[in-house]
Amino acid sequence: MTGFPAAAARLFAGAAATALLGACATTYTDGAAMTAATTTSTTADTRTAAERVANFPLIPRSVIYGNPSRSGAQLSPDGQWLSWLAPKDGVMNVFIAPAANPTAARAMTASTDRPIRQYFWAPDSKSVLYIQDKGGDENFLLYGVDVATGAERTLTPFERSRVTIVGASSTQRDTILVGINNRDPRYHDVYRLNLNTGALTEVYRNDAYAGFMADDTLALRMAIKQNAQGGTDFYPIENGRVADQPIASTGLADALTTSPAGYTFDGRTLYWIDSRERNTAALYALDTQTGERRLIAEDAKADLGGTMRNPRTGEVEAYSAYYLRNQWTALDPAIKASLDFLDSRLEGDFGVASRTLADDKWIVGNDPLTAPAKTWLYDRTAGTLTELYTSRPDLVGAPLQPMHPLEIRARDGLTLPSYLTLPPGSDSNADGVPDAPVPMVLLVHGGPWARDGYGYNSAHQWLANRGYAVMSVNFRGSTGFGKEFISAGDLQWGRAMHDDLIDAVDWAVERGVAQADKVAIMGGSYGGYATLAGLTFTPEKFACGVDIVGPSNLETLLKTIPPYWEPMVRQFHERMGNPNTPEGLAMLKERSPLYSANRIQRPLLIGQGANDPRVNQAESDQIVAAMKANNIPVTYVLFPDEGHGFAKPANNIAFNAVAENFLAQCLGGRAEPVGDTVRGSTAQIVEGASYVPGLAEASTR
Repeated sequence: MTGFPAAAARLFAGAAATALLGACATTYTDGAAMTAATTTSTTADTRTAAERVANFPLIPRSVIYGNPSRSGAQLSPDGQWLSWLAPKDGVMNVFIAPAANPTAARAMTASTDRPIRQYFWAPDSKSVLYIQDKGGDENFLLYGVDVATGAERTLTPFERSRVTIVGASSTQRDTILVGINNRDPRYHDVYRLNLNTGALTEVYRNDAYAGFMADDTLALRMAIKQNAQGGTDFYPIENGRVADQPIASTGLADALTTSPAGYTFDGRTLYWIDSRERNTAALYALDTQTGERRLIAEDAKADLGGTMRNPRTGEVEAYSAYYLRNQWTALDPAIKASLDFLDSRLEGDFGVASRTLADDKWIVGNDPLTAPAKTWLYDRTAGTLTELYTSRPDLVGAPLQPMHPLEIRARDGLTLPSYLTLPPGSDSNADGVPDAPVPMVLLVHGGPWARDGYGYNSAHQWLANRGYAVMSVNFRGSTGFGKEFISAGDLQWGRAMHDDLIDAVDWAVERGVAQADKVAIMGGSYGGYATLAGLTFTPEKFACGVDIVGPSNLETLLKTIPPYWEPMVRQFHERMGNPNTPEGLAMLKERSPLYSANRIQRPLLIGQGANDPRVNQAESDQIVAAMKANNIPVTYVLFPDEGHGFAKPANNIAFNAVAENFLAQCLGGRAEPVGDTVRGSTAQIVEGASYVPGLAEASTR
C-alpha cells in the first residue's frame, strides 16, 4: 500500500530485526571459474564448511550489515522533493533534495545516537516526520522538521508514551489524527495534531478500545475492541459517539486475518481484508450507505495483503497475494500499463514505495535478488525510469546466492512454505540441492504471527557466504497463508510449531542438503524461543543455537508484556495458553524452555537488549542462571542501550561478530575475527567469553 496512512502505519509495527550498519569498500573477483575446482561429486565431502567456500570472497560483515549508502526513498506528496535515509557522521538520518536536482541534498535531522529507521512526509509537504524511542524502549515519540526553516519540533512531547497514527486527510493536509497513551499506558486517546503549529486537540478519550479508524474528513468512524472469544468487535462511531453494538465481529480464528482496510476519500466505500466464511483473506468493498458487500479479489493459497490506492480518491487500483512470492495484480488499466512497463525493464522483484498526489511520479524499489537493491524514479508522464541509487554499492560483484522457494510437507500433511539459500559453489547444476550435504543454519522468524519471505535477505547471504545452507520455514502459526494455517499453531508453542521446524531439518537431511550432525538453530524473538526450545525439547537435534531476545518462560513473558498490548491480551491467552487457569498455567510452564534447561547439551549463545519492552532482560537472565546452576556452558551478550533487537550500528555488528565465530566453532564455517567490534560497542559479555574463539581477548577493555 502506498500513501501517507499506509506509510505511517508501518512505523508502528515494531520490527524485531537488527538494524543496518557501517559499510567499507571491498573488491570481488568472479568465483564461478573456481566452482569446478572446489565442487566434489555426490560422494562424501570431508572438507570443512570453510574449506568448501575458501575460493569465494568473504564478504565483510560491515558490507552486509553496515549502513547503506541510501535507503527509504520517498517523494513529497506535491512532487517537489525527494527524501531518503543516509549516514550523517555514521548515524542514519533523513536527507531531502529538490526532485529536479537530487544532487543538492541536505540533512534534515541530526541524530547522533540511534539511527532514524522510519520517517514519512506530512500530507502538505511542508515537513518531514519521524519517530524515535530511547534505548530501544519502544516509547516512540513523533518529531517534525520544517522543510523551509529546518526547525525541528517534538510533536508528542510526553514521557513514557507511545504515539500511533490514526488517520490523515487528502483535504486537511496540515492535520493528522494521532493516538497517545500518556494518560493511561493501556489505551491511546485520540488527538487532532496540527503539523505546522504543533497544537494538539483531544478528540476522543479512550478507556476501552484497541484502535480506531477515521475517514478523509478526519472524523472517527470505527472503534476496534477485542471480545471475550479472542476475536474482534468493530463498533461504528457517529458524531463522536461509539455505538453500543458492533456492526461486525470475528472469533479467534479470523482475528489475525480480518480487518477494515480503509475508506475511499468520499467515505462511500470501506475496504475489508476478510476471511470470514472462508480460509484465505479476500479483498472486499463495502458500500457504507447500502451495506452491500462486493468481492474484489481472492487467492486460494494466500491472504490478500498489500494494495495500491489512488492518492486522490483512495480507491484500490492493485492488490498483492503473497504465497511463495509476492504477486501484484492491477485493477486499473493505467496502473497495469505502468506495472507492465516496470516489469519489462527491471530484473527480479520490484515494488512501488512512494507516489505523488498527482500520481505522475513513483519511487520504485528493485530487488535483483542476487545483486544489491536499487531505487528508481519513474516518471509516468515521460515514460522514463531513472536510477537514483544502489543501496549497498560495496556488494556489487559479491558472490550473492539465489534463494530457492520450497514447499515442505509436515508430518501431519500441512504444507510449509519455506526458503533455502546455499553456499557459493555448492550447487553446480543450480537445482537447489548441493553436490554434497553442507552444514545448515535453521533461521526461525519472530512473531510468531509473522512470516518469512522471498528476496534478498541479509542473514541468508551472510551465513551462506560463511559456508552454510540457510533455511527459513513458515511453520504453522505464521501469517499470510490463511486462517487455518494460523489456527493450526494455537496452543502449539514448543509442540507442533516446533515439530514443523524439525520436519524441515529432516527434509533437508534426507534430500542431501544438510549434514545431520551440523545443523544450528538461530532466531530472534519467537525465533529465540524456538532456539531455546530446540536445545531443550530436542537436545540432540542441533549442533548449537543462537537466541536473540527470545523468551525462556512463557508465564513471565505474558506477565510483562507492554501495557498498550493489554487490549489484545486475550488473543495471546487463547493462542499461547491462559496463565489464569490451572490447566493453562501448567501448559505454559511445560512449554517453557526454562524448566528444561538442565537438558541442554549443545553450545548456546544469547543476545539481549536491557531495555526490551516485549521480552524483558529477565527472560535471558533466568535461563542463563539455570544453566549455570547445572554447570552447562553458555555465552551471554547484553546490550544496556538496546531493546527488542540491536539498532545501533556498533552493537549490531559486535553481536554478529560473536555469532559468526560461535557458529564457525560449531559448524566449521569461516568467520572474520571478532577484532575490535566488541570493544567498540556497548556489549557486556556477562557469561562465557571463553567459549567463543577470540572473544575473551577481544572484549578486554
